[in-house]
Amino acid sequence: MNIIETTEELRRTLAPVRGRERIAFVPTMGCLHEGHLGLIRKARRLADIVVVSIYINPMQFGPNEDFDAYPRTFEQDSALCEKEGVDIIFHPHNLYPVDGIKVSLRVSELDGCLCGASRPGHFNGVVTVVNMLFNIVQPDIAIFGEKDWQQLAIISRMVSDLHMGVEIIGAPTLRENDGVALSSRNRYLSIEDRSKAPRLHEALQSIQNLLEQGETQSSKLIELGKARLADAGITPEYLEIRNAVTLQTANTIDAPCRVFIAARIGNTRLIDNIPLEHATDRESDRIIEPATETLL
Repeated sequence: MNIIETTEELRRTLAPVRGRERIAFVPTMGCLHEGHLGLIRKARRLADIVVVSIYINPMQFGPNEDFDAYPRTFEQDSALCEKEGVDIIFHPHNLYPVDGIKVSLRVSELDGCLCGASRPGHFNGVVTVVNMLFNIVQPDIAIFGEKDWQQLAIISRMVSDLHMGVEIIGAPTLRENDGVALSSRNRYLSIEDRSKAPRLHEALQSIQNLLEQGETQSSKLIELGKARLADAGITPEYLEIRNAVTLQTANTIDAPCRVFIAARIGNTRLIDNIPLEHATDRESDRIIEPATETLL
């Protein structure tokens, strides 16, 4: 496994295989856990060369989010990557000009809801750095986790809108046995808070179950989910049903939709989402297609 720190060296290393072997890319900010390893394993199955980036992107941190406090666990991360058969870790020290970035990307409309509503500018930082990384790595495919579905949908739209030659593939959320989505934030949960965390997924599942019983009105489904959360003493930051591609609010479930939740358990903010569909329509692996609907 090669650990590469500069754009120039990475391009030299990949040049002999580009076009001859399939390159998969998994962008991360480090602090890897089993969820990330699931993305790497999927990349390993689908490609000949696997590149993982470990770069903590300052541009996606807001004024009240502590960039300096983000956990940096590179030695542990690199050991996990080597064990999983990663070919290259791209670990740049800085991707931005010393005098500050003057040209960047901006997300419209897709970032005004869900996590974007409380983190203004966050997704601008995400698409800017992902665009940089795509330009540097030039992968054939890139793997992103479905737990961060808003991010996945935005990056898919970026690739479509800007005619990028990379295929975006979503990997299903990996969970603990009690349904809690794997996340680096789970480490901050106290024992008591960790015991409450499964209630988020349980609320989402109750909505899915009611849909399968024939209820298609989003208001009724959300009402049930909020009642389940209230029983656990949880007030969500949001609990919403939205179109899976456009992220527009869905009043009825008559197109591919997902139900999204964010809530604080103790001092830890957790997010999750699941597709709303009948069991016979589910797929274990989803490729996020470029958006074909017109955004209003």
